[in-house]
Amino acid sequence: MATTDRQAMTPALAHALSAAERGLAVFPLSRTKLPALRSPHRDDPDPSGPRCHGECGRFGHGVYDASTDPARIRALFAAAPWATGYGIACGLPPHHLIGIDLDTKAGTDAPAALRALARRHLFVLPATVVVLTPSGGRHLWLSGPPDVVVPNSAGRLAPGIDVRGAGGYLVGPGSRTERGVYTTAPGTAHLAPAPCPRALLRLLLPPPRSPRRPSPASAGRHGQGLVQFVLGAHKGQRNSRLFWAACRAYESGIGPDLADSLVDAALHTGLPEHEARATVASAARLTGHRP
Repeated sequence: MATTDRQAMTPALAHALSAAERGLAVFPLSRTKLPALRSPHRDDPDPSGPRCHGECGRFGHGVYDASTDPARIRALFAAAPWATGYGIACGLPPHHLIGIDLDTKAGTDAPAALRALARRHLFVLPATVVVLTPSGGRHLWLSGPPDVVVPNSAGRLAPGIDVRGAGGYLVGPGSRTERGVYTTAPGTAHLAPAPCPRALLRLLLPPPRSPRRPSPASAGRHGQGLVQFVLGAHKGQRNSRLFWAACRAYESGIGPDLADSLVDAALHTGLPEHEARATVASAARLTGHRP
């Protein structure tokens, strides 16, 4: 990238483009750490309708706007010139990023709690990217398996430990917020997100839920929404969206009936059939069902 181009950028855009070069999908944030662009659906007459995750093609869907495409990133920041930071979407290829947020709330010692979990469950935290927050906390970046969806959680592992997984995001280093600037811890900027230890990964996943029998009407609406969610996937999101939708379908008891429709939707987005069927089968196994 030319020096003159970098000088013409805002610092937030420059940092976001650098992150995208590492394969991290990004989008603009305001000084409050919230998405900088407002939802284009905020004035919709029927807010109870199916939630749009970017299928409409407009900006303003938060983490679902995230991209690694420089042209799209520039367009996002051009639409939000007030952005002072950027978010990094978790759960997307190639890193399938998982963020472990160690907070500094009063009365908690999140790093000590994580070390205690490591001793109890016999895992070692690998050397990885660490981002220091203005409030004194830290974010550990880990890489997850491509066929596993880690959910977001707050305090489930231990007080002060939040997890950012699929559908969540981390504030990227270089972002400026109301409380200060996020920075990379010394000696970790050159690292790639390290693989999440298997024992820790098991703690991050919720226990399989028993399927419940939905009514035909609610099953139809829910199934249609899941299919639309898969159809709305951009390149780089197709596998993770399909896996997430298939997990929700099997947990709701409609997985066997909806599997072919989900595969068809994934094929429509360009995912190869063998990969789509393998992803749905992985979702079935994870939720305790026979594919």
